[in-house]
Amino acid sequence: MNASKLKTLILSICATSFAISLISFPKESMDASIRGLNMWWEIVFPSLLPFFIISEMLIGFGVVKFIGVLLEPLMRPLFRVPGIGGFVWAMGMASGFPAGAKLTARLRQERQITRAEGERLVSFTNSSNPLFIFGAVSVGFFYNPNLGIMLALAHYLGNFMVGLTMRFYGNDRKQKKETKNHFSIKHAFSVLHQTRIKDERPIGKLLGDAVISSIQTLLMIGGFIILFSVINKLLFHLHITSFLAKAINYFFHLFGLPSLLSIPFISGLFEITLGSQLTSQVQGVSLLQQAVIVSFILAFSGFSVQAQVASILAQTDIQFKPFFFARILHGFYSAIIMAVLWKPVYEHFYENGETIHSIPVFIQGNAKWWEVAIHWLQNIGPLLTISALIIYILIYARRNLQN
Repeated sequence: MNASKLKTLILSICATSFAISLISFPKESMDASIRGLNMWWEIVFPSLLPFFIISEMLIGFGVVKFIGVLLEPLMRPLFRVPGIGGFVWAMGMASGFPAGAKLTARLRQERQITRAEGERLVSFTNSSNPLFIFGAVSVGFFYNPNLGIMLALAHYLGNFMVGLTMRFYGNDRKQKKETKNHFSIKHAFSVLHQTRIKDERPIGKLLGDAVISSIQTLLMIGGFIILFSVINKLLFHLHITSFLAKAINYFFHLFGLPSLLSIPFISGLFEITLGSQLTSQVQGVSLLQQAVIVSFILAFSGFSVQAQVASILAQTDIQFKPFFFARILHGFYSAIIMAVLWKPVYEHFYENGETIHSIPVFIQGNAKWWEVAIHWLQNIGPLLTISALIIYILIYARRNLQN
């Protein structure tokens, strides 16, 4: 049996097993689906949609190229990517997964970056946004806003180190002329103007394209969130998670991590929210050990996010393998940074090493705006989602009638 037939057999068995599992555990599958839908409905869609639409508009107006010219002297020596990578990096950190992949794919489709540059760029521009790290994980799961500072520090420093490491990936023999350009606002503005002139779409058409493209991407993201939420739940009930956890235990012992964290770790490899939540609920382990596991989970980003990125990159010639390798690298970097900085930073500045199980009164104000943002999204998010979907349907229907 050749490799192609073997792949067909494996995929068929997996799909059949998944269908049988859905029938065998209908209630658990429904609960997992609702959980994934609520996450997309309340948080993911309303928080990502504005960033996606604004990004599309900025690309169309030439602002991204303007930023790219200005950041070229910084991004090219550090990461071997064009200056426009700085915009993708910033938007990726601000909006979270998978904004970096979407913007990278968009730039590749417009041939503003090469294939190798795209593979380097996507490897370090996908990260968790601060709202999720501080609001959901540190405050929502651990009730400890100070932990969010450590998680964010480990996460973003790890991403920076991934970018420095991945600069050695690929071999670009053709160097663009922009690499020799110096910082010049005049030249950057000229590039911005030329880019806007070349895009002949009126503002209304540009805005409509941005809305349609953004919502289509978010619908795909929602499907993956629901799918992997169900898969994660089924794996647990089929005892596959516990089986994999036994194998992980041997790896954990090498690093002095307790076996109690193995099941949350496996769950986090599939879906970061559930993995982080389960890790925070484990009793009898130190906060440092929990923080190391959560740092790895956030950096690895879960197969759910990776599937979203793979789907986005499939629209281009950018390969997924470098991104997957970068996620493993990011996981180890973040976990190591957390372990190294824990004593000199967290134990020195926060509570002298005492584990915080509740939010003290004198630091509640620091976390207040994170809590407000989360509650606002949960209350207003569904309304924004419905409104955006109605607008999408109207624009889509109008264009079909015109055609």
